[in-house]
Amino acid sequence: MQEEVVKLVVFVPETHADLVRQALGEAGAGEIGDYHFCSFSTKGTNRFIPLATAHPFIGEKGKMEAVPEEKIETICYKKDLEKIIQAVNKVHPYEEVAYDIYPLVLNPHQTTFKK
Repeated sequence: MQEEVVKLVVFVPETHADLVRQALGEAGAGEIGDYHFCSFSTKGTNRFIPLATAHPFIGEKGKMEAVPEEKIETICYKKDLEKIIQAVNKVHPYEEVAYDIYPLVLNPHQTTFKK
């Protein structure tokens, strides 16, 4: 039986995208066959208003902020998620890091996921 694989998505300011990609790869995310540090990025804009209790890395409390960010997508084994998220949290500048985690159904012809 194969280990459960998930897609991990994290949103990060463009200024810190390379640090986050490095942390993801070093923690074991993005391993597909003979390739490591695999990820895909798209650029977009994150909008938010920091509340009075927030400690924003970017922006001011009570004011709308728009930040150029990258959405970084990668895959990993579900059993490694906690370790990978801890590694990203160490280098990510935000106090509240946004993650999406999706279960994956592997292509039956793709048998090259390995550690």
